[in-house]
This record gives sequence, structure tokens and C-alpha cells, in this order.
Amino acid sequence: MSFPWAKQYEPTNPVMKFLDEKLPLPRLVFNAVGAGYPVPRNLSYMWNFGVLAGFCLVLQIVTGVVLAMHYAANDAVAFNSVEHIMRDVNWGWLMRYAHANGASFFFVVIYLHLFRGFFYSSYKAPREMVWLIGVVIFLLMMATGFMGYVLPWGQMSFWGAKVITGLFGAIPVVGEPLQIWLLGGYAPDNAALNRFFSLHFLLPFVIAGCVILHIWALHIPGSSNPTGVEVKSESDTLPFHPYYTAKDGFGLGVALIIYMAFVFFMPNALGHPDNYIPANPLSTPAHIVPEWYFWPFYAILRAFTFDFILPAKLWGVLAMFSAILVWFFLPWLDKSPVRSGHYRPLFRKFFWLLVVDMLILFWLGGAAAEEPYVMFSQIATAYYFLHFLVILPIISSIERPEPLPFSITEAVLGEDDKAVLGDNAKPAA
Repeated sequence: MSFPWAKQYEPTNPVMKFLDEKLPLPRLVFNAVGAGYPVPRNLSYMWNFGVLAGFCLVLQIVTGVVLAMHYAANDAVAFNSVEHIMRDVNWGWLMRYAHANGASFFFVVIYLHLFRGFFYSSYKAPREMVWLIGVVIFLLMMATGFMGYVLPWGQMSFWGAKVITGLFGAIPVVGEPLQIWLLGGYAPDNAALNRFFSLHFLLPFVIAGCVILHIWALHIPGSSNPTGVEVKSESDTLPFHPYYTAKDGFGLGVALIIYMAFVFFMPNALGHPDNYIPANPLSTPAHIVPEWYFWPFYAILRAFTFDFILPAKLWGVLAMFSAILVWFFLPWLDKSPVRSGHYRPLFRKFFWLLVVDMLILFWLGGAAAEEPYVMFSQIATAYYFLHFLVILPIISSIERPEPLPFSITEAVLGEDDKAVLGDNAKPAA
């Protein structure tokens, strides 16, 4: 968004003047994340997750490129090449643990980012495109994470690939040819490993491109804020730098302490021990589970156990993908004129029920596929879709929101004469 009071970039150094005329990258940075980008003055630490997600993406790309220099995408030596990285490559253990735990760290940040968006209705106009691109990024992350999990070629890697790609076989007519095309054969082997490695290397750069579009789309309407009230005057904003660069820096420091605690002191806490066993097509693990960040959707997949018009397996596949695809329609499912959950008492109660439901799905996705876990998965899955498709539209129609502050400044300071009377208004005597 173009604010008339935004500070303009005016280089004084001759070199910077020349660069600004020929290739205005400093101006771009200044207007995107510098003092030339005013943001609402009331942003909380819940708005740190965008910067944290960007840091995670850079971390994953850098460590991934280094690991790719030593990894061999061949089913005969892939497992041993990972052990070679861990034991023989200088600082290879650090790169591998930083990358593996970085993926989990990335998903933690993204889940928090998404649920902050749910609570503050970040999907509402005029930020629909910001939200839609964000959901596309999440889908790309899921695909990248799955293919990365296959690369160590341990037991869970192999059988995870077999189970997940086998889901495509449930699609009528095109399912089996699609599954064979994905794998390059009838079962995960060298062809599948090469495909997954190539795509796992490529997709982070596609995600980076989508992140640029995400930020670009965000800068058109400007950042949202905890009140959901749009910026009305200069008193509602602060320059991004130095106020929010300092705040983001503090948040990043805290997050890095937690991340490093996992990397150095419990690097395998979020992994599966069976993945330290070489892949064996003749030995099925007792309990096949994907990485933890797939668990809610894995629980939804397994919730369908009986045929009804369509096969149960196909219902599970449709439900698993629909659980994410439904997010694309949130801007039109939630018709409330109020954005922030702070001013929507009924919405707030059901939001926390959704959070509890999602945590239950996380737990169930990692549990065994047996009773009573299957029954719990069916109940949690039913509520998940009920929330988005039924409860949310009804709430947005019948709810009576609490009064909103007139402006962001009023929400922060309790009074906003400038916003009411205009920027040039003089305070009352």
C-alpha cells in the first residue's frame, strides 16, 4: 500500500545514486522491509512468524544444497551416502541435523502462522490473494517434505513412499497409471528415488518464488493487525525499520535457541528410529507413520474404513486433500465484517475448539491404526469439516461482534483525536 507519509528513499552516496538509477535494489529493500514501509503500530509477536518462515526457507535451501553435494540418489548407495555425510564429511552431521530439524521447525512456524491467520481472519478482503498464495506455499511444503523424507532410504522412507504413492491408485481410471508414472515403475526403487531427489531439490526454489509473490501481494493492501481495523492515518503506523526489525530479531533469537536445543541435544527426537534401518522391501514395519507434520491429514485419511458409493480408500484420499483445499474458500465461507477474533466472542470459542480438534488429529495420526483411535479419528475428522463448512458460515451470519475501536491508535492509546479530526488537528486546550 502506498502511504503518503511513508519515508522516501534518497541516496546521498554517489555509488548508491548510480545504483538507484540503474538497478534500484536498495530502493526495493527500503520500501519492502525498511523505513519506507509503514506498518500498523500494534503488531504483536504473533506477526513474527512470517520472518521466521523466511529464515527457515533460507536455512533449508542452504543446508540442502550442501547435503546435495554429498548425497547419492541411487537406491543401492543412498542410505550409505547419508551415513557417509554423518561420519566422514566435515560438519556433515551438523548439516544433516540442521536440515532434518529445520524441516520440523519450518512446519511449526507455518502451523502457528496459519492458525494466527485463522484467528485474525487474515484471509478476508482485501488480503484474499495473500491468503491463497500462502495456502499454495503450504501445499508445496507438504510435497517437498514428503519427498525429502524418502531420500535417506531407510525403512520408514521406503514404506512411507509406498503407502503415500499407493493412495493415487485409489483414483478411478487414471489412478494406477498416475501411480506408475510417479514411481517410474510398480514399486519405489531407483527411478522413484531419482524423481523425488530432483523434485525435492527444485521445489524449495519454487516456494521461494511463491514467497516473493506472497510478500508482493501483502504490500498492496498492507499488513493486517490484531484489531482488524485498517490504517486511517499516520498515527496508526510505524516504519518497519527499526521498530519491527528489532522485534523480529528478538523473536528470531528466541526461536533459534529452541531450534539449536533440538539440533545439538536431541537431534533425533522428531524422527523415527526405523529410518536408521536400510530400506527392505521384504520387511514391513509394524507401524508405518509419516513425519509428525503430516499426522493430522494422515489421521483424516485413515478415518474412512467402509465403502459408501465410493471405496473407503478413495474417500480417505479425497478427505485428506480436501482438508487443505477447504482453506482456499475461507474468504467466502466467513462472511463476518469483523476480522479479529478478539471482537468475535462466539467465533473465539469455536476457534479454540478447532485448535483442540487439530491437536487431537496430530495425536491420532501418530497412533496405531486400531480402535479406539480409528473411532476418535472419525469424530475429529467430522468436526474438522463441520467447523469450516457449517459452523463458520453460521457464526458469521448470526454473531453479534463487540464494538471495534475507531482506529489502531485508539486501540493502543485509548484516544485518537488525530484520526477523528485529521492529521493536522490540534489537541484541545
